[in-house]
Amino acid sequence: MIHIKEEATRCLLCEDAPCTKACKTGDPARAIRAIRFDNGKNVWRWTEGCSKADLERAEQACIHYDMPVRIRELLESADSAKATDNDALPNLAIDFCGIHCENPFFLASSAVCTNYEMVARAFDMGWAGVFYKTICKQEIREVSPRFDAVKQGTSFAGFRNMEQLSENPYMMDFDILRRLKQNYPTKVVIASIMGQFEEEWIELAKMAQEAGCDAVELNFSCPQMRLAGMGSDVGQDLELVAFYTTYVKRNVDIPVIPKMTPNITNMSEPAIASYFAGADAISAINTIKSVTLSSLAEVSGKKTVSGYSGRAVKPIALRFILEMASHQIINLIHPVHFSGIGGIETWRDALEFIQLGCHNVQVCTAVMQYGYRIIDDLILGLQTYLKERGIEHLEDIVGEELPNFVSPSALDRDTIIYPKIERDKCIGCGRCHVSCQDGGHQAIAFDTQTRQPRIIGTKCIGCHLCRLVCPTGAIGMTKRTNKKR
Repeated sequence: MIHIKEEATRCLLCEDAPCTKACKTGDPARAIRAIRFDNGKNVWRWTEGCSKADLERAEQACIHYDMPVRIRELLESADSAKATDNDALPNLAIDFCGIHCENPFFLASSAVCTNYEMVARAFDMGWAGVFYKTICKQEIREVSPRFDAVKQGTSFAGFRNMEQLSENPYMMDFDILRRLKQNYPTKVVIASIMGQFEEEWIELAKMAQEAGCDAVELNFSCPQMRLAGMGSDVGQDLELVAFYTTYVKRNVDIPVIPKMTPNITNMSEPAIASYFAGADAISAINTIKSVTLSSLAEVSGKKTVSGYSGRAVKPIALRFILEMASHQIINLIHPVHFSGIGGIETWRDALEFIQLGCHNVQVCTAVMQYGYRIIDDLILGLQTYLKERGIEHLEDIVGEELPNFVSPSALDRDTIIYPKIERDKCIGCGRCHVSCQDGGHQAIAFDTQTRQPRIIGTKCIGCHLCRLVCPTGAIGMTKRTNKKR
């Protein structure tokens, strides 16, 4: 039995993939990438016409450092049906604070967009827009190394970085933005800026407008600035957030988008401050202050606190978006759009931000790890999802999950859903028993002779820890019933 997603994750996502070269009749590397990024229903697009012999040749050509990816078994097991025609897929166009976007996928202000050539290549591949790397007037001198990662296999579970702002002279960056907008008029070009005091914020914002930028993002959130009084130091101060937003808003005609810091207990407070100062949209979140102790990430034997991003931060980012999007004061006077950031790697990740109220999403860490090419699966995966639901316009699902969130006191505490063991999938590993014994309610018995787990109904409280730890998906759910008194 093959675990499709797990096996696809083993793929090294090679450049100029040897497996595809060997196949000749299809593109197995692209098909595997589709599975890896939750777009498995479209595998047929790249394997149609591939014979077993083709896939066997592809597998033999695999250069995995351990053992070849089981390409033939993986692709033959994929749940893919030729059910969606390209011409019938919904358009992903959406408006963001008055700006028309061809799709909701943007590059986040970071190392993934530091010069003209990078952004142009991303635009050519299908990204709708860019929040260009933050421009400032200070001299930026970076450290080496500047990155570290908490890894899960060959992938980043979390990513730590000590990078600050653009190292280019600010006049050069504005020239880059001017050329990008001239050469890609249908793409959205947004300047991210950071000043040290009022006059700098105004000057940089005006230069962004003069360069033809569609909007300006105010970076109130970088967690590792060398100079005090910048970055997240501003984002944690409600008066400074309101003050700088007000002055920028008074001096430019393009949309103004403050970027919030997660290094604060209540993000809604600075968000409301920027809202009353006239903000047109809000970006969130920036990276979370963190520490890793790897000696390989030391800078001349020293360590420091810096920003954390990647898949691990997505639930935290979603929590902040939820709180802001559902706040009673926000949207009271005029609509404020949200740009979601934090751990977005697949179209499903993006969907969750959109369903909580975001009109676009920004991607950084996933691009740093996998490249701009992930845009293909972000777009196709989201289009396929909308098609399956019969939804023609992306706008129709913005915020649709907000009504489903309630306070803890309003949750149903009178019913229960019991777990159910599906014997045909159970391999008898006993993981459910171990976790329930030591981290649950001792509600699973395990017969060491038959290697069969059994749920003890009188002890089970329906926490579903067992379902979450099961490596084969052999534990499902029963119908919700009333709790026994």
